[in-house]
Amino acid sequence: MSVVVCLHKMQGILYSLVARGTVVLAKHARCAGNFTEFCEHIISKVPAYDSKLTYSHDSYLFHYISEDRIIYLCITDDDFDRTRGFLFLSEIKKRFTNLYGSVVHTAMPYSMNIEFSRVLSNQMKHFTSDKSVSKLELIESQTNELRNILVKNIDSLASRGERMELLVERSEELSYNSVVFHDRSRTIRKKMFWRNVKITLIAAVIVVVLCYFIVSVFCGGLLWKKCIH
Repeated sequence: MSVVVCLHKMQGILYSLVARGTVVLAKHARCAGNFTEFCEHIISKVPAYDSKLTYSHDSYLFHYISEDRIIYLCITDDDFDRTRGFLFLSEIKKRFTNLYGSVVHTAMPYSMNIEFSRVLSNQMKHFTSDKSVSKLELIESQTNELRNILVKNIDSLASRGERMELLVERSEELSYNSVVFHDRSRTIRKKMFWRNVKITLIAAVIVVVLCYFIVSVFCGGLLWKKCIH
């Protein structure tokens, strides 16, 4: 079975996750594919000691940093700068650690996904396309992060006779876009509700004022002297 790529081939960071051992805590994908199945196989092979490694597979690279049994992993196209990939992982590691601390060691699967998948999405966009990731940062990372980081073919993880295939089908921001769409829809509904309430109140006030002036005309003035004795 051949690898199915995005209809419009995407570049940069395509997928990322944070896991405790084999327990995935948060993830985000920029396009649909069998990322989860593929990465579960990779993280199950990550050693218990701290390590950094890049696996290659067809036209994709899989970078990971494992520290204190927490694994930070991303998938990029093979043209994407490895230095930038590990800069992304270092930033994710810093943000995840600062945000959750020791809670990660007892957290349930995907318990951080709702909140942290947005962080993953934003940082994936930032490191994929933002030019503010300076050359100095890249040089420093190349010196510090990439030192002694090996590149292995991912087929070395497969059992004898097993063939691993990464399937990437669509070029859409899936989970993040659906969350954003839901949030925006809810905000719009609230705005429309309060707008209707405001219009109703204004209309009611206008009707009351008109009725008051009409009655005033027939009752001889604003004090209604002809009608009140």
